[in-house]
Amino acid sequence: MRLHTLAALFTLAALTPITSLAESVQTSAGPAQLNAVVSGLEEPWGFGFLPDRGLLITERGGRLLHVRSDGTSGAVEGLPDIKVGGQGGLLDVMIPADFAQSREVFLSFSIQQRRGAGTGLAVGRLSRDGTRLEETRVIFASEAGSRGGRHFGSRIVEGRDGKLYLTIGDRGDEDSAQDLRNQNGTVVRLNRDGSVPSDNPFVGQASAQPEIWSYGHRNPQGATLDLNGNLWVVEHGARGGDEVNRVQKGANYGWPVIAFGKHYSGRKIGEGTEKAGMEQPEHYWDPSIAPSGMMVYSGALWPEWRGDVFVGSLKFGYLSRLDGTTFAEEEIEADATARTRDVREGPDGAIWFLSVGNGALYRMTPGDGA
Repeated sequence: MRLHTLAALFTLAALTPITSLAESVQTSAGPAQLNAVVSGLEEPWGFGFLPDRGLLITERGGRLLHVRSDGTSGAVEGLPDIKVGGQGGLLDVMIPADFAQSREVFLSFSIQQRRGAGTGLAVGRLSRDGTRLEETRVIFASEAGSRGGRHFGSRIVEGRDGKLYLTIGDRGDEDSAQDLRNQNGTVVRLNRDGSVPSDNPFVGQASAQPEIWSYGHRNPQGATLDLNGNLWVVEHGARGGDEVNRVQKGANYGWPVIAFGKHYSGRKIGEGTEKAGMEQPEHYWDPSIAPSGMMVYSGALWPEWRGDVFVGSLKFGYLSRLDGTTFAEEEIEADATARTRDVREGPDGAIWFLSVGNGALYRMTPGDGA
Protein backbone atom coordinates (compact mmCIF):
# COMPACT_ATOMS: atom_id res chain seq x y z
CA MET A 1 0.00 0.00 0.00
CA ARG A 2 1.39 3.39 -0.95
CA LEU A 3 1.05 6.12 1.68
CA HIS A 4 -0.72 8.59 -0.60
CA THR A 5 -3.70 6.21 -0.86
CA LEU A 6 -4.33 6.36 2.88
CA ALA A 7 -7.32 8.71 2.72
CA ALA A 8 -9.23 6.35 0.44
CA LEU A 9 -8.93 3.53 2.96
CA PHE A 10 -10.84 5.20 5.79
CA THR A 11 -14.32 3.79 5.16
CA LEU A 12 -15.64 3.61 8.70
CA ALA A 13 -19.01 2.56 10.03
CA ALA A 14 -19.31 5.36 12.61
CA LEU A 15 -16.83 7.77 11.04
CA THR A 16 -17.67 7.78 7.35
CA PRO A 17 -15.92 10.42 5.21
CA ILE A 18 -18.44 12.93 3.90
CA THR A 19 -18.18 13.60 0.16
CA SER A 20 -19.46 17.15 0.61
CA LEU A 21 -16.45 17.91 2.83
CA ALA A 22 -14.05 17.37 -0.09
CA GLU A 23 -13.27 20.67 -1.80
CA SER A 24 -10.65 22.66 -3.63
CA VAL A 25 -9.11 25.90 -2.39
CA GLN A 26 -6.83 28.40 -4.09
CA THR A 27 -3.53 29.13 -2.32
CA SER A 28 -0.42 31.17 -3.05
CA ALA A 29 1.18 27.94 -4.26
CA GLY A 30 -1.71 27.06 -6.57
CA PRO A 31 -4.86 24.99 -6.05
CA ALA A 32 -5.05 22.51 -3.19
CA GLN A 33 -7.43 19.65 -2.54
CA LEU A 34 -8.98 19.21 0.91
CA ASN A 35 -10.30 15.71 1.62
CA ALA A 36 -12.07 14.60 4.78
CA VAL A 37 -10.29 11.48 6.04
CA VAL A 38 -12.27 10.92 9.23
CA SER A 39 -15.60 12.50 10.12
CA GLY A 40 -18.20 12.22 12.88
CA LEU A 41 -15.76 13.40 15.55
CA GLU A 42 -17.02 15.13 18.70
CA GLU A 43 -14.88 18.15 19.61
CA PRO A 44 -11.57 16.72 18.38
CA TRP A 45 -8.48 18.25 19.99
CA GLY A 46 -5.29 16.53 18.85
CA PHE A 47 -4.01 13.73 16.64
CA GLY A 48 -0.85 11.83 15.82
CA PHE A 49 0.48 9.41 13.23
CA LEU A 50 1.39 5.82 13.99
CA PRO A 51 4.21 4.16 12.04
CA ASP A 52 1.79 1.53 10.65
CA ARG A 53 -0.09 4.38 8.89
CA GLY A 54 -2.84 4.48 11.48
CA LEU A 55 -3.89 7.46 13.59
CA LEU A 56 -4.73 8.37 17.16
CA ILE A 57 -7.25 11.20 17.64
CA THR A 58 -8.35 12.75 20.94
CA GLU A 59 -11.80 14.13 21.69
CA ARG A 60 -12.11 16.59 24.54
CA GLY A 61 -14.99 14.61 26.08
CA GLY A 62 -12.58 11.81 26.97
CA ARG A 63 -12.30 9.47 23.98
CA LEU A 64 -9.04 8.39 22.36
CA LEU A 65 -9.83 7.00 18.92
CA HIS A 66 -7.57 4.53 17.12
CA VAL A 67 -8.10 4.68 13.35
CA ARG A 68 -6.32 1.83 11.59
CA SER A 69 -4.96 1.96 8.06
CA ASP A 70 -7.41 -0.78 6.98
CA GLY A 71 -10.38 1.50 7.75
CA THR A 72 -11.44 -0.01 11.10
CA SER A 73 -11.54 2.07 14.25
CA GLY A 74 -12.32 1.91 17.93
CA ALA A 75 -11.96 3.71 21.23
CA VAL A 76 -8.79 2.99 23.19
CA GLU A 77 -9.34 1.93 26.80
CA GLY A 78 -6.99 2.35 29.76
CA LEU A 79 -6.89 6.16 29.83
CA PRO A 80 -6.09 8.12 33.00
CA ASP A 81 -8.91 9.66 35.04
CA ILE A 82 -9.91 12.80 33.16
CA LYS A 83 -11.75 15.82 34.57
CA VAL A 84 -14.04 17.03 31.77
CA GLY A 85 -15.44 20.54 32.12
CA GLY A 86 -15.11 24.01 30.62
CA GLN A 87 -12.14 23.90 28.26
CA GLY A 88 -10.73 20.86 30.04
CA GLY A 89 -10.86 17.20 29.14
CA LEU A 90 -8.71 14.89 27.04
CA LEU A 91 -6.48 17.24 25.07
CA ASP A 92 -3.28 16.46 23.16
CA VAL A 93 -1.67 13.18 22.08
CA MET A 94 2.01 12.74 21.22
CA ILE A 95 3.49 9.63 19.59
CA PRO A 96 7.27 9.64 20.20
CA ALA A 97 9.90 8.90 17.60
CA ASP A 98 10.70 5.52 19.13
CA PHE A 99 7.08 4.30 19.21
CA ALA A 100 7.89 1.23 17.08
CA GLN A 101 10.13 0.02 19.92
CA SER A 102 8.52 1.53 23.03
CA ARG A 103 4.84 1.66 21.93
CA GLU A 104 4.48 4.60 24.34
CA VAL A 105 1.74 7.19 23.85
CA PHE A 106 1.70 10.49 25.77
CA LEU A 107 -1.56 12.28 26.62
CA SER A 108 -2.27 15.70 28.12
CA PHE A 109 -5.52 16.24 29.97
CA SER A 110 -7.21 18.12 32.77
CA ILE A 111 -6.68 16.28 36.01
CA GLN A 112 -8.85 16.47 39.14
CA GLN A 113 -7.08 18.14 42.04
CA ARG A 114 -8.04 19.26 45.51
CA ARG A 115 -8.57 22.89 44.41
CA GLY A 116 -10.26 22.04 41.13
CA ALA A 117 -8.32 20.89 38.06
CA GLY A 118 -4.83 21.22 36.64
CA THR A 119 -2.93 20.11 33.56
CA GLY A 120 -1.65 16.55 33.62
CA LEU A 121 0.60 14.41 31.45
CA ALA A 122 0.26 10.63 31.27
CA VAL A 123 1.97 7.85 29.38
CA GLY A 124 0.90 4.31 28.53
CA ARG A 125 1.85 1.57 26.08
CA LEU A 126 -0.53 0.90 23.22
CA SER A 127 -1.44 -2.77 23.12
CA ARG A 128 -0.50 -4.75 20.01
CA ASP A 129 -4.13 -4.89 18.93
CA GLY A 130 -4.49 -1.13 19.50
CA THR A 131 -7.47 -1.43 21.85
CA ARG A 132 -6.00 -0.17 25.13
CA LEU A 133 -3.20 1.65 26.87
CA GLU A 134 -1.32 -0.57 29.28
CA GLU A 135 0.62 0.43 32.39
CA THR A 136 -0.85 3.94 32.11
CA ARG A 137 0.54 6.33 34.67
CA VAL A 138 0.48 10.06 35.34
CA ILE A 139 4.04 11.38 35.14
CA PHE A 140 3.31 15.08 35.76
CA ALA A 141 0.55 17.26 37.21
CA SER A 142 0.72 21.03 37.58
CA GLU A 143 1.41 22.11 41.15
CA ALA A 144 -1.75 24.05 42.00
CA GLY A 145 -5.17 23.42 40.53
CA SER A 146 -7.80 26.05 39.84
CA ARG A 147 -11.57 26.01 40.04
CA GLY A 148 -11.69 27.86 36.73
CA GLY A 149 -12.41 25.85 33.61
CA ARG A 150 -10.14 27.55 31.10
CA HIS A 151 -6.57 27.93 29.84
CA PHE A 152 -5.11 24.44 30.24
CA GLY A 153 -2.62 24.90 27.38
CA SER A 154 -1.71 21.25 26.85
CA ARG A 155 0.34 20.79 23.68
CA ILE A 156 3.06 18.14 23.94
CA VAL A 157 6.29 18.26 21.91
CA GLU A 158 9.19 15.81 21.87
CA GLY A 159 12.51 17.61 21.56
CA ARG A 160 15.35 16.29 19.45
CA ASP A 161 17.14 15.42 22.69
CA GLY A 162 14.20 13.21 23.73
CA LYS A 163 13.00 15.62 26.41
CA LEU A 164 9.27 16.41 26.62
CA TYR A 165 7.81 19.91 26.49
CA LEU A 166 4.28 20.55 27.78
CA THR A 167 2.49 23.90 27.52
CA ILE A 168 0.30 25.07 30.42
CA GLY A 169 -2.04 28.05 30.41
CA ASP A 170 -2.51 30.54 33.23
CA ARG A 171 -5.75 28.75 34.22
CA GLY A 172 -7.58 32.08 34.24
CA ASP A 173 -5.35 33.40 37.05
CA GLU A 174 -3.26 35.80 34.99
CA ASP A 175 -0.87 36.93 37.72
CA SER A 176 0.20 33.32 38.35
CA ALA A 177 2.00 33.34 34.98
CA GLN A 178 4.70 35.50 36.62
CA ASP A 179 4.89 33.35 39.77
CA LEU A 180 7.54 30.64 39.43
CA ARG A 181 6.19 28.88 42.51
CA ASN A 182 3.59 27.23 40.26
CA GLN A 183 3.59 26.05 36.64
CA ASN A 184 0.61 28.10 35.43
CA GLY A 185 1.44 30.06 32.27
CA THR A 186 4.58 28.08 31.52
CA VAL A 187 6.25 25.60 29.25
CA VAL A 188 7.61 22.73 31.32
CA ARG A 189 10.42 20.40 30.27
CA LEU A 190 10.58 16.82 31.50
CA ASN A 191 12.45 13.59 31.04
CA ARG A 192 10.46 10.74 29.51
CA ASP A 193 9.63 9.34 32.95
CA GLY A 194 8.42 12.71 34.27
CA SER A 195 11.56 13.49 36.25
CA VAL A 196 13.25 16.88 36.00
CA PRO A 197 16.25 17.35 33.67
CA SER A 198 19.24 18.61 35.63
CA ASP A 199 19.88 21.41 33.12
CA ASN A 200 16.46 23.05 33.44
CA PRO A 201 16.93 26.77 34.16
CA PHE A 202 15.34 26.92 37.62
CA VAL A 203 16.66 23.69 39.14
CA GLY A 204 17.91 24.37 42.66
CA GLN A 205 15.97 27.61 43.15
CA ALA A 206 13.82 27.33 46.24
CA SER A 207 11.21 29.78 44.96
CA ALA A 208 10.68 28.12 41.56
CA GLN A 209 9.25 24.88 40.23
CA PRO A 210 12.13 22.94 38.64
CA GLU A 211 10.08 21.71 35.66
CA ILE A 212 9.68 25.26 34.27
CA TRP A 213 11.50 25.98 30.99
CA SER A 214 9.85 29.34 30.17
CA TYR A 215 7.07 31.44 31.71
CA GLY A 216 4.83 34.46 31.22
CA HIS A 217 2.56 32.65 28.74
CA ARG A 218 -1.21 33.15 28.65
CA ASN A 219 -2.65 30.04 27.00
CA PRO A 220 -0.35 28.28 24.52
CA GLN A 221 -2.50 25.83 22.54
CA GLY A 222 0.02 25.22 19.77
CA ALA A 223 3.64 24.10 19.95
CA THR A 224 6.14 22.59 17.54
CA LEU A 225 9.79 22.29 16.57
CA ASP A 226 11.12 24.23 13.60
CA LEU A 227 13.38 22.64 10.99
CA ASN A 228 16.43 23.33 13.18
CA GLY A 229 14.88 21.73 16.27
CA ASN A 230 13.98 24.98 18.06
CA LEU A 231 10.77 25.08 20.09
CA TRP A 232 7.96 27.50 19.15
CA VAL A 233 4.54 28.14 20.69
CA VAL A 234 1.44 30.02 19.64
CA GLU A 235 -0.79 31.36 22.38
CA HIS A 236 -4.13 33.04 22.86
CA GLY A 237 -4.17 36.69 23.80
CA ALA A 238 -7.18 38.37 25.34
CA ARG A 239 -8.98 40.81 23.00
CA GLY A 240 -6.17 40.89 20.47
CA GLY A 241 -2.57 40.01 21.11
CA ASP A 242 -2.38 36.35 20.08
CA GLU A 243 1.35 35.59 19.92
CA VAL A 244 3.87 33.42 18.10
CA ASN A 245 6.92 32.95 20.32
CA ARG A 246 10.24 31.21 19.88
CA VAL A 247 10.76 29.58 23.27
CA GLN A 248 14.12 30.11 24.94
CA LYS A 249 15.47 28.57 28.12
CA GLY A 250 14.44 30.54 31.22
CA ALA A 251 12.81 33.36 29.24
CA ASN A 252 9.84 35.45 30.42
CA TYR A 253 7.22 36.13 27.73
CA GLY A 254 5.55 38.89 29.68
CA TRP A 255 1.95 37.93 30.36
CA PRO A 256 0.19 39.80 31.98
CA VAL A 257 2.74 42.60 32.40
CA ILE A 258 3.06 43.25 28.65
CA ALA A 259 0.69 42.30 25.83
CA PHE A 260 -0.44 43.42 22.37
CA GLY A 261 -4.13 43.51 23.21
CA LYS A 262 -6.70 44.56 25.77
CA HIS A 263 -8.85 42.82 28.33
CA TYR A 264 -12.29 41.79 27.09
CA SER A 265 -13.70 44.72 29.05
CA GLY A 266 -11.54 47.09 27.00
CA ARG A 267 -9.26 47.77 29.96
CA LYS A 268 -5.51 48.12 29.33
CA ILE A 269 -3.36 45.08 30.09
CA GLY A 270 -0.37 45.59 32.36
CA GLU A 271 2.27 48.17 31.54
CA GLY A 272 2.18 48.27 27.74
CA THR A 273 3.78 46.23 24.98
CA GLU A 274 7.40 45.97 26.15
CA LYS A 275 9.52 45.86 29.26
CA ALA A 276 13.17 45.10 29.95
CA GLY A 277 13.75 41.43 30.69
CA MET A 278 10.62 40.29 28.83
CA GLU A 279 10.58 38.77 25.36
CA GLN A 280 8.84 40.18 22.30
CA PRO A 281 6.75 37.89 20.10
CA GLU A 282 7.93 37.00 16.61
CA HIS A 283 4.41 37.76 15.38
CA TYR A 284 1.09 38.79 16.87
CA TRP A 285 -2.51 39.12 15.71
CA ASP A 286 -4.87 41.98 16.49
CA PRO A 287 -7.75 41.24 16.36
CA SER A 288 -7.34 37.79 17.85
CA ILE A 289 -7.77 34.74 15.61
CA ALA A 290 -7.94 32.29 18.58
CA PRO A 291 -4.95 30.20 17.46
CA SER A 292 -4.68 26.48 18.12
CA GLY A 293 -2.28 23.90 16.74
CA MET A 294 1.07 24.69 15.14
CA MET A 295 3.37 23.16 12.55
CA VAL A 296 6.51 24.21 10.66
CA TYR A 297 6.40 22.74 7.18
CA SER A 298 9.28 20.75 5.63
CA GLY A 299 8.50 21.68 2.02
CA ALA A 300 7.94 18.06 0.95
CA LEU A 301 4.97 18.73 -1.37
CA TRP A 302 5.15 22.55 -1.51
CA PRO A 303 8.87 23.47 -1.69
CA GLU A 304 8.00 27.19 -1.67
CA TRP A 305 6.49 26.75 1.81
CA ARG A 306 9.58 25.18 3.39
CA GLY A 307 10.09 26.62 6.89
CA ASP A 308 6.69 28.33 6.94
CA VAL A 309 4.52 28.23 10.08
CA PHE A 310 0.96 26.89 9.96
CA VAL A 311 -1.54 27.71 12.71
CA GLY A 312 -5.26 26.97 13.00
CA SER A 313 -7.83 29.70 13.71
CA LEU A 314 -10.74 28.78 15.94
CA LYS A 315 -12.35 32.22 15.70
CA PHE A 316 -12.27 32.98 11.98
CA GLY A 317 -12.07 29.43 10.69
CA TYR A 318 -9.01 29.41 8.50
CA LEU A 319 -5.56 27.86 8.28
CA SER A 320 -2.92 30.56 8.76
CA ARG A 321 0.33 30.27 6.82
CA LEU A 322 3.06 32.57 8.11
CA ASP A 323 6.13 33.13 5.98
CA GLY A 324 9.01 31.71 8.00
CA THR A 325 11.14 34.83 7.45
CA THR A 326 8.81 37.83 7.36
CA PHE A 327 5.75 36.30 9.08
CA ALA A 328 3.53 37.74 6.36
CA GLU A 329 0.23 35.89 6.57
CA GLU A 330 -1.82 33.94 4.05
CA GLU A 331 -5.31 32.87 5.11
CA ILE A 332 -6.26 29.49 3.62
CA GLU A 333 -10.02 29.45 4.11
CA ALA A 334 -12.65 26.94 3.04
CA ASP A 335 -15.67 25.15 4.48
CA ALA A 336 -13.23 22.48 5.69
CA THR A 337 -11.26 24.90 7.90
CA ALA A 338 -14.15 25.77 10.25
CA ARG A 339 -12.67 26.16 13.77
CA THR A 340 -9.32 24.57 12.99
CA ARG A 341 -8.00 23.06 16.22
CA ASP A 342 -4.79 21.21 15.27
CA VAL A 343 -2.47 21.04 12.25
CA ARG A 344 0.41 18.68 11.50
CA GLU A 345 2.53 17.54 8.59
CA GLY A 346 1.88 13.91 7.77
CA PRO A 347 4.54 11.35 6.93
CA ASP A 348 3.33 11.73 3.32
CA GLY A 349 4.18 15.45 3.26
CA ALA A 350 0.50 16.43 3.17
CA ILE A 351 -0.89 19.02 5.59
CA TRP A 352 -3.42 17.43 7.93
CA PHE A 353 -5.75 19.41 10.19
CA LEU A 354 -8.65 18.93 12.59
CA SER A 355 -11.84 20.95 12.15
CA VAL A 356 -13.96 21.26 15.27
CA GLY A 357 -16.65 22.98 13.22
CA ASN A 358 -17.04 19.96 10.94
CA GLY A 359 -15.99 17.27 13.41
CA ALA A 360 -13.51 15.97 10.87
CA LEU A 361 -9.85 15.33 10.09
CA TYR A 362 -8.70 16.64 6.70
CA ARG A 363 -5.73 16.04 4.42
CA MET A 364 -4.54 18.86 2.15
CA THR A 365 -2.56 18.04 -1.01
CA PRO A 366 -1.58 20.01 -4.14
CA GLY A 367 -4.02 20.04 -7.06
CA ASP A 368 -7.67 20.80 -7.69
CA GLY A 369 -8.90 17.22 -7.58
CA ALA A 370 -10.16 17.38 -11.17
